Amino acid sequence: MKKNLLIAIALLGSIAVQAQSKYFTRDGKISFYSDASLEKIEANNSKVATVLDISTGQFEFSVLMKAFEFEKALMQEHFNENYVESSKFPKSVFKGKIENIADVKFDKDGTYPVKVKGQLTLHGVTKDVSTNGTIEVKNGKIKANSVFNILIEDYGIEIPKLVSEKVAKEVKVTVNASLEPLAKS
Repeated sequence: MKKNLLIAIALLGSIAVQAQSKYFTRDGKISFYSDASLEKIEANNSKVATVLDISTGQFEFSVLMKAFEFEKALMQEHFNENYVESSKFPKSVFKGKIENIADVKFDKDGTYPVKVKGQLTLHGVTKDVSTNGTIEVKNGKIKANSVFNILIEDYGIEIPKLVSEKVAKEVKVTVNASLEPLAKS
């Protein structure tokens, strides 16, 4: 009887540890910045679903393209209708892994440099992405941050000649996500 009780306690402890290995948010933030010769364009999206499994380093985020907000409504319309074609390609997804996850001490507050490698799918095109970032651990919560550049032509996004001086060929992407333990229901 005692042996069965010990096995049950060990099993429940194991399940609790597994449940705590995944962290999640629906309110991650992604912004991009285009610095072209005639115009600077910035858009922000604060509805980014993000999941991090701290036991494996698996990291994923999903972005609804229509949730990007621009300073000018016309820019937002052109972005969705002409460039990223949000009706045809409603989401962008990154699936990857933090390669040095063992260097992050999730039980100790601090900021840890990380290397992220994975695949970004945008506009129906998937490309390999490697970048550096940080994981900040504070009071049991996790913040993931990264900045990287993408070439828009790599993703099949065409910019008409008429506005080519207003849109940069390379766009800076910034990712920030405050994650909390994923609650099992």
